[in-house]
Amino acid sequence: MTDNRRILVTGGNGYVGRQVVRRLCDSSDVCVIDNLRIGPMRFSESELRRIRFERADITSRSSVQAIVEDFRPDAIIHLAAIHYIPECEQEPAETLRTNVLGAMNMLLAAPTGSRFVYASSGAVYKPDTHPHCEGTALLEPSDIYGLSKLQGEQYVRYIASMRALSAVVVRLFNVVGPGETNPHLVPEIVAQLKSGRTTIKLGNRWPKRDYIHVEDAARGFATVATAEALAAGATVTVNLGTSQSYSVDEILHKLRDIAQIRFSLEEDSARLRPVDRPVLIADTTQIRQRFGWKPSFTIDDALRDLWREPDLAASLTAKYA
Repeated sequence: MTDNRRILVTGGNGYVGRQVVRRLCDSSDVCVIDNLRIGPMRFSESELRRIRFERADITSRSSVQAIVEDFRPDAIIHLAAIHYIPECEQEPAETLRTNVLGAMNMLLAAPTGSRFVYASSGAVYKPDTHPHCEGTALLEPSDIYGLSKLQGEQYVRYIASMRALSAVVVRLFNVVGPGETNPHLVPEIVAQLKSGRTTIKLGNRWPKRDYIHVEDAARGFATVATAEALAAGATVTVNLGTSQSYSVDEILHKLRDIAQIRFSLEEDSARLRPVDRPVLIADTTQIRQRFGWKPSFTIDDALRDLWREPDLAASLTAKYA
């Protein structure tokens, strides 16, 4: 049964998006927009019967406008983006087209007075050794992805005030757990180990990151999309993370204990990033106080769940087959 709330999720076939849709479809009418860029459909036939799925590209304004006008959502959760940083650096024009123009198209299509939830990133912050607070931390992206997300945030605030949207900018930190679709660090390690490799190729091992379980991330987006009314025309900005950070070496140590596999490490020059943040940690005070959200899972839970049931996209596992 649903409560007749209508929620549109862009990028709903993706990593976080799929879990957001699964969380919402019991209580709301859900429409997914996805261009299947990352690969084939990831919902089961029974799941597809419970949602409306539209294969469309957010860079086509006419396509998304037609879908939104027909579905008439009360809220839009905009997750669709190119967010694997090496890909963003290699294809900056396509990244900006998708991440900025796509966001603008969704903003302009959003019904007046609706809720607009924008998936931004901790990558918008200036590198720091302390947890990043939304209201005080400096904004200074160090890569194309972060720049595109910061630009998107600015359009969210502008269009929200113009069209009386109640907007929430969610700065998401590093997601981990089953179902990954991009070759980020942790799923890449797991894919190598699951293939039987005992020498793991890695890039930078010193950066510390705030890792949030994919289920907690999905619950965060669902929570802010369905919370009590926010002021029309206003934009609230919150971090979505855990306020804890771990280095690659710490993650490797935990995975050794979980997998019970002995493995050695080898530096892979292709995976080394010339520019990398030493520390990235979320201050989660705002999302706790405004929306009552807090993480339910630890990094150990996320790694155990990922190891037990990886559910990785075929593109991540094919090269190790």
